[in-house]
Amino acid sequence: MKFFRKTLFAAISGIFFILCTGCRSHQIMVTVENRTGEPIRLLEVDYPSASFGEDAMEPGQVVHYSIQVRDSGRVKVQYMTLDHHQPQMTGPTLHEKQEGALDIALLPDGKAEFDGQGLRN
Repeated sequence: MKFFRKTLFAAISGIFFILCTGCRSHQIMVTVENRTGEPIRLLEVDYPSASFGEDAMEPGQVVHYSIQVRDSGRVKVQYMTLDHHQPQMTGPTLHEKQEGALDIALLPDGKAEFDGQGLRN
């Protein structure tokens, strides 16, 4: 009986170890900063297979999101200005299993800077 318990414990421990070390989630930390100089509303960031957003962002406000890309495609950003314009910008292409950091700076006149130098495959 002792042998059975030790064997069972070793088997369960081994499976647990394999599951814990073999499974790794590839995450991209996305930072969005409002540098437009005015409040914005209805921010939406679309990326392959999903999206995230904010109801409103004040000038200078920074938000962080951790995303997991499940396909390949371009990042798209849109938001609403105080005068009801809806700028839309397209950023870099993201790929499944990519990880690292992507910084998005929302700029005046409906422009944006995308810094994906922190991304790696």
